[in-house]
Amino acid sequence: MESKQLKHFLAVAEHQHFTLAAKALHIAQPALSISIKKFEQQLGVDLFRREDRQVTLTDEGKVLLEHAKRVQQQIDDAQLAIDELKGLEKGEVRLGAPSMMGSYFFPQVLMAFKLRYPNLKLTLVDAGTESIRQMLLDGDLDIGVINNDHVPDDLEVDHLFDTEMVAVVGKEHELAGQKSLSFEQFFQHELIMFKPGYFHREYIEKKAAQHGTEMRFSFETNLLPMILSIVQHEFAITALLKLVTEHEPSVVGIPFDEPVKLSLALAWRKDGYLSIADRTFIDFVKQYA
Repeated sequence: MESKQLKHFLAVAEHQHFTLAAKALHIAQPALSISIKKFEQQLGVDLFRREDRQVTLTDEGKVLLEHAKRVQQQIDDAQLAIDELKGLEKGEVRLGAPSMMGSYFFPQVLMAFKLRYPNLKLTLVDAGTESIRQMLLDGDLDIGVINNDHVPDDLEVDHLFDTEMVAVVGKEHELAGQKSLSFEQFFQHELIMFKPGYFHREYIEKKAAQHGTEMRFSFETNLLPMILSIVQHEFAITALLKLVTEHEPSVVGIPFDEPVKLSLALAWRKDGYLSIADRTFIDFVKQYA
């Protein structure tokens, strides 16, 4: 089994099409087909079902896929380590952060980091903490901000800071003057919430189930400015980090009677290779926080 064979296999599995995979690999389609056929003969199993123009993984192919992803990631990490020993830097930090962190915490951090290290590229991916966990495990991100609770064994974490989730309403909303809010009261109102994959959405859904009530959804979006605008105009209420309400005078944050505390952490793969840029960024963020 050679690394080139795994690379070809992964490309076909991703694109589910030999021609598209060949274009992505910058090789001829017949050469890719021959490579995959020889690989299947070597393994003694069919890796793909070839039906008309559609290509799908067989059960054997699905098993190999998980191993192939890990092996390819380790090969990429090894190449990166050697490049840095030769004096080359990766030059990029791929960071995953929820939209609230990306909007109110990281802009200042990223600008300060870029000012100090102008030659490094910073890529910020907006996603929910659950999605970020999976992207880290898949090697799609170098570093991510996740909820520091029930962390997978394959991830290393470093505590960032503690915060709280609060109900958020417009300044003139009937609830705006309350010191705290029960979940029963919260669920009596129209809601605008993040889509699944965000901790806030999943936590609120769990609370609704515990209280035996259905959430009254008016809107569902991952666009934070839209959420704030709708809440500000009192079409719905929501739940966000206290960090947001501290920066947005047009809305009011109300703690829940049952306080919802969150511990946020920077995370990365335990078996992954952290470049010089990644390690420098982690240290920088810890100092800033």
